[in-house]
Amino acid sequence: MDLSDTNGTSSATTPPGNRLPVGTALAGEPLTGTGRTVINDGVVAKVAGIAAREVSGVHALGGGAARALGAIREAMNNTDVSQGISVEVGETQVAVDVTIVAEYPVQLQQVADDIRSSVIRAIEDLVGLEVTEVNVTIVDIHLPSDEVEAEPNKAALR
Repeated sequence: MDLSDTNGTSSATTPPGNRLPVGTALAGEPLTGTGRTVINDGVVAKVAGIAAREVSGVHALGGGAARALGAIREAMNNTDVSQGISVEVGETQVAVDVTIVAEYPVQLQQVADDIRSSVIRAIEDLVGLEVTEVNVTIVDIHLPSDEVEAEPNKAALR
């Protein structure tokens, strides 16, 4: 279709119905443009929390108060996956602190190393930030006998 511009010359253009929306690339072509992506600290903390929970030997995340609050949340079917996770996010890098309760009898250093690997992989793959450090603090060890002893107390509360 030929259209005339304001000075009377004609130019070939694509009909309005066949134009691509602004910001759309043709198949196989990269979309180019500018803009800024902001990923909130809470999102990075959730990714780290999910990755840490997937590690074998991790019983729970967080210290005593955080776990007590987490138990209340779970009772209301509202789990906080970033519990026990603290992040410091910069422009391109992130540092993560993870607080856990480990299962007994696991090798604590191995669990900490596995958490580091899992958190680094998840954040770098999903978020795209470089992880500078992952500090793991083990605040307690969960003994299988703890659950057996806690059962009679639950029955007494009913």
